[in-house]
Amino acid sequence: MHTYIARQPIFQRDKKIYGYELLFRDGIANAFPGIDGNEATSRVLLGSFMGGGIELFTGDSLAFINFTRELIVNNVAAGFSPDQVVIEVLEDVEPDNAVIAASRRIREQGFSLALDDFFYKPEFESLLSLATIIKIDIQQTPLHTITDLVSELAHRDHLTLLAEKVETYDEFQQAIAMGFSLFQGYFFSKPEVLKQRDILPSKFSYLRFVMEVNKQDVDFGKLETVITQDVAMSFKLFRYINSPYFRRVCEIHSVRHALTILGERETRNFISVIALSNLADEKPNELIRTAIFRARFCELLGRHAGSMGIKPETLFLVGLFSVIDAILDNTMENLMAQLPFSGEIKSALVERAGPLGAYLNITIGCEAGDWFTCLPPLPGLKIDESKIPDDYLNALQFADAYMGK
Repeated sequence: MHTYIARQPIFQRDKKIYGYELLFRDGIANAFPGIDGNEATSRVLLGSFMGGGIELFTGDSLAFINFTRELIVNNVAAGFSPDQVVIEVLEDVEPDNAVIAASRRIREQGFSLALDDFFYKPEFESLLSLATIIKIDIQQTPLHTITDLVSELAHRDHLTLLAEKVETYDEFQQAIAMGFSLFQGYFFSKPEVLKQRDILPSKFSYLRFVMEVNKQDVDFGKLETVITQDVAMSFKLFRYINSPYFRRVCEIHSVRHALTILGERETRNFISVIALSNLADEKPNELIRTAIFRARFCELLGRHAGSMGIKPETLFLVGLFSVIDAILDNTMENLMAQLPFSGEIKSALVERAGPLGAYLNITIGCEAGDWFTCLPPLPGLKIDESKIPDDYLNALQFADAYMGK
């Protein structure tokens, strides 16, 4: 049995990370409709995180975890730290006397209590008085239909409102105007304004740098010179290679030593990430973290499927550039028309089609916890399903190592 865990980012108004909701499944069977996902969540939660380990997925941010009625009344929260975990009461938990008493105990232990997929009913008033965060799914209950509810809840000083499934920047701005303070969803990975214009020369130079680095005949002596002369790049290199991700016995103190340890492929990857991050200096950090996660995860999938004839370094580029439209606030079609990528790479990025697109679709599905999308194609690509959980964690740690988290 394999444990699948995904995380979904939760933002503050300034687009900085507040926490992550963790999603669980304990095997491919539980990925599909008709299976009791709550039971699977309970087993995975108890088996994976009791006594620690959450920080591997959330770093120093909060973990939002769904609690079933059983977990609430049995005081499973006591096995966690209130500094790490927010307890989410699932929408199907009835607020009977046992649940209210257990919720009061959870609050007394110092935990924040979130009500998931909330819609007001009088019988929820006792639970509402104990809650600290109210989560409202704005796709299921659109913003224009809940104006009065949000206004009333916003006036309760002990409550923080969280908008779930925020998919566009327009929805993000509407939710802010209504009084929401926290936001969950993938709006940050979409173009903010579609300008439909050419890439600015100052930014195009970074993209050309990525192309040069990934040529087969690249001169690594020149790359060493470039890194050595760039203080910021050298600092990021040392921070990255001295991070816990690499688990080095001794620290690295020179650029040449670092590049020797990394090797050709990892050096290409590192410089590609540096160049792309310079394009996103005004974007949320989570956007670059997402690009790096996707790049690493795509690459790892390719390493498992070596017989498919696709180079892992090509998959790294596909994952890395999968959010270039959000980074440059333009359409993927317009951007690909200006870049000298191969037809296969362009097809994967624009249409999510072709062999490379299949790997990207699996990666994005795992990222979102959409097991129904990401798991079934694995056998056709000769990818061992049992490798996915470790690859996911590896990709998260790789991204966090680069981001200095």
